[in-house]
Amino acid sequence: MTEIISPTKTIDVKGLFCPEPVFRTKIEVERMGVGEILKVMADDPEAEEDISRWVNRIGHEMVSFTKENNELIFMIKKVK
Repeated sequence: MTEIISPTKTIDVKGLFCPEPVFRTKIEVERMGVGEILKVMADDPEAEEDISRWVNRIGHEMVSFTKENNELIFMIKKVK
């Protein structure tokens, strides 16, 4: 059974290119409380690596990542 993940907040960074998707993701995560989940919708192909790398470097949790056509959807849990 697949668990449904409900984000606390959603941001749409489609149409933006490096480094803007990572920058906006960082700002939103900083505003959130520990344990909250941010859904990020992007379409910049570089965002897959950039956002994933940022999440790992900072120490948050990538709860899920999906790629459908040109849309990338990240679910990021704030850990600290």
